[in-house]
Amino acid sequence: MDEIRRGKVGFVLSGGGSRGAYEAGIIQYLRTDLAKRLGRHVPIDIVTGTSVGAINAAFLASTMEDPAAQCRRLIDAWRALRIEELIGLGARDLWRATTQLFGRDPPPPTPGSFRYGGLLDTSGLERFVIKNIPWTGIERNLKSGALHAMSVSATHIATGHTVVFVSAAGPVPTGWSKDPFVRHQAARIGPRHVLASAAIPLLFPSVKVGDSFYTDGGLRQNTPMSPAIRLGADKMLMVSLRHVDEVAPRQPTVPDGFPRPLFLVGKALNALMLDHTDYDLDRMKRVNAILEAGTAAFGPGFVDVMNANLVKLRGAPIRPIAAMHIRPSADIGVLASDFVKSGKLLVSSPVTRRLIERMAAGESGRENDFLSYLLFDGNWASELIELGHRDAAAKEEELARFFMA
Repeated sequence: MDEIRRGKVGFVLSGGGSRGAYEAGIIQYLRTDLAKRLGRHVPIDIVTGTSVGAINAAFLASTMEDPAAQCRRLIDAWRALRIEELIGLGARDLWRATTQLFGRDPPPPTPGSFRYGGLLDTSGLERFVIKNIPWTGIERNLKSGALHAMSVSATHIATGHTVVFVSAAGPVPTGWSKDPFVRHQAARIGPRHVLASAAIPLLFPSVKVGDSFYTDGGLRQNTPMSPAIRLGADKMLMVSLRHVDEVAPRQPTVPDGFPRPLFLVGKALNALMLDHTDYDLDRMKRVNAILEAGTAAFGPGFVDVMNANLVKLRGAPIRPIAAMHIRPSADIGVLASDFVKSGKLLVSSPVTRRLIERMAAGESGRENDFLSYLLFDGNWASELIELGHRDAAAKEEELARFFMA
């Protein structure tokens, strides 16, 4: 199908630490089952990501020329994770984190280092990301037309503002946003941009890009819909990493008598990674309805007349945009609790295994939100991949209509 006729498709990936394996399950479904259903691979022209979504987005952007292999490689990478190889969770690491919590400054960065601070040593995770993403593929796919644009969002520590790093096949749109707390920056996106976006605040070291330090983009823009729109997406498929029980919302309870410290940390992470997707989607639907009603009442020139003035106010025109949203059908915090109890952790170190079990026990007997962000474990990833694949399969008819339109 001709790109001009079908419009550009944006894929929006959210943040959430190791929960990002769920996004890999969605991608697996798109590249296998849905491709068989449609008889072709679905187009993805624009990828935007925040936090772990930035890691998945970079992998997609760098491998877009080969969709079938892209899926296999991404799944294999997630299933190869071993938490003890990626994050320092030994006795020495625990002592260092404890002393920093009580006021000791982190050790100064080594000469040439681009990372600083953080309670956890994530150097293994950083090496994994650098090694497993074919970074030169991003520019190659932009030049070949296999990809139109990508972006990753990070939080500028000094100001607290969101910086959207953008790599695009053509010029980056000017007048990006009238929001004083968001700015865009054209960049040849590489490991530092992605690791900065994925630096979970307090836990992971901040990352230096240029002359500034950055942390997790999910603090202000956890589901980067706006960058996808600015980069030209006419329709968007969005993936969130937070479960919402739309039928019978769970009533808040006090776990195990009183909230434990790690339980509160997990809830704080959930609050920091606040998901505005439902609000943003509702706003988009209202805009679409206004445009449709205005065109029906005043003719096809209605949108152009509106935009003649709106561009001055908001920095960009408005247009109808189709959107689809997939989110977990189960509470990932509860799944994490069950997973730790199952004994399936791929951990060889007794010290690390015991620490994870103690952390789980110190959070809640029913849900482990905090650990669900840190369980970079191949077996845990497999469970989330299966959940993502299952949730996408449940929306097969909607997905087929979305990509056939």
